[in-house]
Amino acid sequence: MTRFLSMALGAEEPQFYRNIMKLEAVGGHPSADIRLTTKVNRQMKHKLSELGLDPNDTTASELYHALQQRVAADDAHLVKCLRMKAAQTVSAEADIVDGIIAAINELPVSKNCYVMKTSSLKVLMKAHPPKRAMKRLGYRSLASFLKHEPAPLALAAAWLTESETWRQHWLSGYKQLTPHDFESRTITLVKPATARWQQLGEEVVHDMHHTFLSLKEVGVIVFLPWSADAVPAGSAAVTLGQALHELNEMRAASTYLKLCQVRPQFGQTVAQVAGDEARMGTTLLNMSLPWNLVHRYYSRFKRQFTEAAFEPYVQLEDIHWQPLEQALAQIDPALTFWRGTEKLGLLDEEQRPVSMNFLDAALNYCNSLPLARRIVHYFQHSLWQELLMSYLQPEPVEQAVAAEMQPELINQE
Repeated sequence: MTRFLSMALGAEEPQFYRNIMKLEAVGGHPSADIRLTTKVNRQMKHKLSELGLDPNDTTASELYHALQQRVAADDAHLVKCLRMKAAQTVSAEADIVDGIIAAINELPVSKNCYVMKTSSLKVLMKAHPPKRAMKRLGYRSLASFLKHEPAPLALAAAWLTESETWRQHWLSGYKQLTPHDFESRTITLVKPATARWQQLGEEVVHDMHHTFLSLKEVGVIVFLPWSADAVPAGSAAVTLGQALHELNEMRAASTYLKLCQVRPQFGQTVAQVAGDEARMGTTLLNMSLPWNLVHRYYSRFKRQFTEAAFEPYVQLEDIHWQPLEQALAQIDPALTFWRGTEKLGLLDEEQRPVSMNFLDAALNYCNSLPLARRIVHYFQHSLWQELLMSYLQPEPVEQAVAAEMQPELINQE
């Protein structure tokens, strides 16, 4: 096992070493950890050269500040690009948020998803009236609330204003859902436009530093209205990057719910997906696997799989994962530099990583974080997923998916 992976991931030893040894044994000792480390180091040197840094003698501090300068320049260019898209597709008065929505809608990728029906969402809303949200948006009755606010926006307002107790009761209500409460629909990107939503959005952005809300179970991303003057530089880059990340998460959740139609307690699965990350309770690689990893693996190697692995509910073309950096480059070619950087990082003198992942770099810039307080979460997540995918093999994965989704069939054999 390479020391780089252990340090870069902030892993706990000796458990991480033992896990790698298990992965090596299951995979037939492919030395995937060494191969990945070699690949990361090679790609790092190439990106350092692109930044104008010495690939063989660059410190963590030099890299960090070079990345901050790069994000600053790219964010400024991106803002111009988004304003242009907003003016062309919406109106001359449209803002950056409108530009983000227009840019994502223009991407040539599938936005179909398997989500809750609007009628079922309204039934749940009547069973769990969000009184704080109603009051916040100026409604005296639930009937008026649901008449004038689209159901997904009503849920978004409730999620932003109601108590934790209300949210837990709401998720518990999902346990009663069945596949009949779901349908295939296009993912919706929306920005509320009323004055009360404008006020609520600006408060949430200011107090919670959230610029949008993703509702995977209903297939909607709600962008909160905010003024460019009220947010720090880098907000456009962060919002667009995180929204693209959520699109992938939403598509992964969609395929998981589609596959789970064959399982009992479907509603409990919905509650799990909405409240947290879906995981496969499988013994594959002697560990539980996050479903988005499996979804991403299928998307990358779909030619090695057969349609029968998913039929009748999911087709291979439904399983799509677009690298965030690839989408960024399609939206604004000036951001092409970030392609391939999601799993790249450099260790400092204390053996802690400096991330080249776009989201980490953008968040560091937007929050004006010093080197000592830098964010590396997205880099570590991507590196860990890349390592796991290096050990996965098509046939065992298909068997694991079959066992997870149709356990009753496995038991009959």
